[in-house]
Amino acid sequence: MSIEERKTLSSTVVQNLVLENREKLSVSGVLDVLSFDDQVVIIETELGLLNVKGDNLHINKLSIDTSEVIVEGDIYSMSYSDKSVDKKGNSLISKIFK
Repeated sequence: MSIEERKTLSSTVVQNLVLENREKLSVSGVLDVLSFDDQVVIIETELGLLNVKGDNLHINKLSIDTSEVIVEGDIYSMSYSDKSVDKKGNSLISKIFK
């Protein structure tokens, strides 16, 4: 996704990330939760894949109807990556978990 495409997309999509005391993360604009365990949660959002890393992570609330998710635990980092698909149609997530 090019920078121009991101600017166009981000001007039409509103997404909020609220981190409270590094223990509770509220995310809006959620499409799906692709993977989760007690150390990593991978969330598909309208702006790309959001990777949340930490310890003792758990999903407290998941509502696809309202596009919201709440992750609780000791949160160490959050990072975005593009929703990339290779030429064969395999997603980034499918490559990671092969």
